[in-house]
Amino acid sequence: MNYTFCSKTDPGRARDNNEDSAAFDAASSLCVLADGMGGYNAGEIASGMATAFIKSEMSRWLNETSKQAKVKEIRRAMEICVDNANRSIFNAANSNSHYSGMGTTLVLAVFQGAQLMLGHIGDSRCYRLRGNDFSQITKDHSLLQEQIDAGLLTPEQAATASYKNLVTRALGVDDTVMLDLHEFQVEDGDLFLLCSDGLSDMVEDAEIAGILGGEKTMQEKADQLILVANEHGGRDNITVLMVKADATSKKKGLISRLLRN
Repeated sequence: MNYTFCSKTDPGRARDNNEDSAAFDAASSLCVLADGMGGYNAGEIASGMATAFIKSEMSRWLNETSKQAKVKEIRRAMEICVDNANRSIFNAANSNSHYSGMGTTLVLAVFQGAQLMLGHIGDSRCYRLRGNDFSQITKDHSLLQEQIDAGLLTPEQAATASYKNLVTRALGVDDTVMLDLHEFQVEDGDLFLLCSDGLSDMVEDAEIAGILGGEKTMQEKADQLILVANEHGGRDNITVLMVKADATSKKKGLISRLLRN
């Protein structure tokens, strides 16, 4: 399975600074997205620390294993890496009063062959478009989601709730944090979207699916997602990171070269 990556971030229309951060390493098929929180520029510091640390450590480990690591080993490496990132952010927050209370959400994806190992903390999300089926494959760690699960709110009521952004789990807030980890089989043509809530709060799932399912390039789709989120208000920073799975691109490339010869 071959993977193509594309990322874009935008401060939105209501904020001067951007506390979102995203990074990917195509060589190790790794991507990470974070949405920071905290006063001053602390949210920006937290998200930047998370993506830089995790990308550096995880990509180095994945490249050293030559993609021969077993799923169990990758899961354990992800847990260790996130734990170390959490402690780094937590220690920074406790050693600098300007950074006190800072933290960040996290979505971390590792693709190996036809398998995805997906970890997340907080309310940044990962969606998957498979053919005409568009679905959210992470579950928010938020007060709103807890109330939906408890039957206290319907999804329709939740859509207009005033406390959408109250997360119940974040990286760097406590000295330990639990990473939700799940495995997914990847099929040819799957398109994955990692995003901050600056997109998901502004744009309905159906509209996101319509953009992803269009005929535009990945970069054009990323541009359009940002544009639509801003047109709908842009009340928060907006970050998208897309990953396209293609089982045939190498074969097509070989056939094309043979035909040219």
